[in-house]
Amino acid sequence: MTINIQFVKMPTSETMSQFVSQKLEKLADKYEWIINADVYFKLENDPAGNGKICEIELSMPGPRIFASSREENFELAAKKTTFELDKQLQKRKAVMMAH
Repeated sequence: MTINIQFVKMPTSETMSQFVSQKLEKLADKYEWIINADVYFKLENDPAGNGKICEIELSMPGPRIFASSREENFELAAKKTTFELDKQLQKRKAVMMAH
């Protein structure tokens, strides 16, 4: 699986890149048919303090899977986003196994 990580309107962070790469590698081990992952970390001004955004799009056979979360820190946003992707991948696997 190829992982592309982009930081939008913020400086790059090697620790965040490693953190999200570890999470995505776990998903890739569980679901071998994932081809590519595009990760976007965005920083927006939010009065509530939830301006840290993580968006992940996975490429695989069939439609792409996308998840996004907005939290108070990037680690929490990445964790929540990968959890949402795992739920979507479980559904996709159930559909693929039925055929």
